[in-house]
Amino acid sequence: MEFNEYADAEMMMIDLANVLAGELETALLSHDRVTFAVPGGTTPGPIFDTLCAVDLGWDRVNVMLTDERWVPAHSDRSNTKLLQERLLVEKAAAATYVPLYADAPTPEDKLPMLSAGIAPLLPINVMLLGMGADMHTASIFPEADQLDLALNGSDVLVAMRAPNAPEPRITLSAQVLKGAMSRHVVIIGDEKRAALERARKLTPIEAPISAVLNDAVVHWARS
Repeated sequence: MEFNEYADAEMMMIDLANVLAGELETALLSHDRVTFAVPGGTTPGPIFDTLCAVDLGWDRVNVMLTDERWVPAHSDRSNTKLLQERLLVEKAAAATYVPLYADAPTPEDKLPMLSAGIAPLLPINVMLLGMGADMHTASIFPEADQLDLALNGSDVLVAMRAPNAPEPRITLSAQVLKGAMSRHVVIIGDEKRAALERARKLTPIEAPISAVLNDAVVHWARS
């Protein structure tokens, strides 16, 4: 694991957006199309605000989420909505969005269809992940109902329900996350840095983020 510390979060977001753009440009030099996977939540928004304006071959980029809450795309809880408003705009509007949600009562109803859309696009070329204070990443939560499958199975996608998650989730499996050719993790604040240090000493069952830290670049700012 490589650890990068920044003076402040604003500087980190701009720098990380440039790093991701550079990696996408490099990948496009040797691939007809590339896959870019990103998290939802509140942390990556400023990264998206910078990245969407970068001039690169977005029409050859597949953009997907690492996980999604099973809510309609118009919901304020939807990660898809975040991407549509802050990443898939300006120059990045030319990218192809690969969905992790479809209109159905449960994620299990659409798992085969969504997995079939993602499998041909693997491995992920460039990936950005977040981490919760509980040491989850994507929607691989400690104590989740399908935790073992998500960590150790060969499925592309896993439906997840966790004690602290108010709605069902769908997530890329650890196998897919670990298969990414470039993997970055972005965190802010002392609480998350302390959680990261704890996770490095724990098993993936206890701290799912630990499953993807090998060869990852972690970017941290206090505030």
